[in-house]
Amino acid sequence: MNRVFLRLRNSLAPRVIISTVILSLGVIYLTGSALNSQLATGIKKVNLDSSRIEARSTIFSAEYRFLLAQGEKEAAVHKVIDDIISSATSLTTNENAREVIFIRSPGNTRIQNYEITSNLVDPASIPEYLSKHVRKSNDLVSSYININYMGGQSIPGLAFGQKVQIPGAGQYEMYMVFSLANQNATLDLIQRLLLLTGGALVLLIALIVWLVVRQVVKPVREAAIIAAQFTSGDFRQRMKIVSGDEIATLGNAFNEMAESLEKQIARLENLSRVQQRFVSDVSHELRTPLTTLRMASEVINASRESFDPVVARSSELLVAQLDRFERLLEDLLEVSRFDAEVAIIEAVDFDIVQLATRCVEDLSLVASQRSTELRIYSIVDSINIKADIRRVERILRNLFSNAIDHAEEKPITITIIASDHDVAVGVRDHGIGLDENSLTRVFDRFWRADPSRARTRGGTGLGLSIALEDARLHNGELEAWGRPNKGAHFVLTLPRSSSLGIDARLIKLTPDDFHE
Repeated sequence: MNRVFLRLRNSLAPRVIISTVILSLGVIYLTGSALNSQLATGIKKVNLDSSRIEARSTIFSAEYRFLLAQGEKEAAVHKVIDDIISSATSLTTNENAREVIFIRSPGNTRIQNYEITSNLVDPASIPEYLSKHVRKSNDLVSSYININYMGGQSIPGLAFGQKVQIPGAGQYEMYMVFSLANQNATLDLIQRLLLLTGGALVLLIALIVWLVVRQVVKPVREAAIIAAQFTSGDFRQRMKIVSGDEIATLGNAFNEMAESLEKQIARLENLSRVQQRFVSDVSHELRTPLTTLRMASEVINASRESFDPVVARSSELLVAQLDRFERLLEDLLEVSRFDAEVAIIEAVDFDIVQLATRCVEDLSLVASQRSTELRIYSIVDSINIKADIRRVERILRNLFSNAIDHAEEKPITITIIASDHDVAVGVRDHGIGLDENSLTRVFDRFWRADPSRARTRGGTGLGLSIALEDARLHNGELEAWGRPNKGAHFVLTLPRSSSLGIDARLIKLTPDDFHE
């Protein structure tokens, strides 16, 4: 026993393994705790912010609809309330629930009673302190609660409430309630995964250290020294090869890798310098005079009321065209990145249905000004993909804006379909459409189907071209169909992971509502 103890004590491998495991446990514990805390805080904040925005939008929409329903009969008001609940609540499981509760404010003695909850939610889920706070405040009030259902089920939730005036019924309290079951399950899953990952890392570290200490101490030390020199920017160092065994093979491979890295880094540095110089030159040569023009135009435009009407209108046009020129410059810079093959994607996991919904909400004012409407139809409420969210959002905004510009006051249909490997988004308008000759050029740079229309509305002619490049950068595809006076149909197909290719076209390019 003493002999074994002495061997372990005098052996490098056990001492290194034990010390490494202890240190690794401490580092992993501290890192995991900090990471868990940051993730939990971030998830809760994102959920709170997104829920607040959705609740504010829903309650504002309800107030607007109640305002429009002033003077309507009781049945019409009931229908408005039912429509509000139907559009605001989700049709998924309780873990993803979004519920709406209407409660009559104390002191309201009107005959009509519009107290109602969605999906059999118990109105008593709203605590008295929250109700009092809502009645005293003119703004949105929030609180964490338990959502109780009539069947006895109870889940954690987040409630947002505000006073509303229902036509003919007086003051009520309207609450949007969001389930936190998924959030809590996600946090629990993160904690379990961090524990499992930490344990696995400790075992792997111990095993790797044992193998390294017993077999390749000296070559690894040499490689570590050379790698450190690489990190500091010295790529001239190489491992010495003195034998013909596996260590020598490793050394040769290491040296070849070092040489390849040196060449690749030199090429990338040169490419980076070219790109930086291009961006710098463009910014200097275009943005500097543009800034001067912008300042001059703002001075002129600020005094336009004292000008002749023709001159005043010219100053407004000057400001508008400078805005258009700035957008054109930004688009040209993006195109230059594609041409230089330096455009990259920063893939993250996100919900494309939620992203499309947000884009529609952002463009709703523009759509209403054009007397049209964007309608989203999705097979499920949530479709997660891994892609560059900034580029995918730019594609969707380009397609939605293009449809609004050409919808001719008719509704626009947005269809989202997904499989295990792919996701497709179809944007269908019923406006002026495209002829077959235009379809071959619709993605060309600076091409417009109707130049006079595009120039009036300030388009650069690069939006669809950039959208196509963004789609192909994700190994996806963007296709177009159209017929004169029959509208147009754009279909975006992306892999659910940007590192893969698309397997199938999920949405037919020729829409079902078109017949030759």
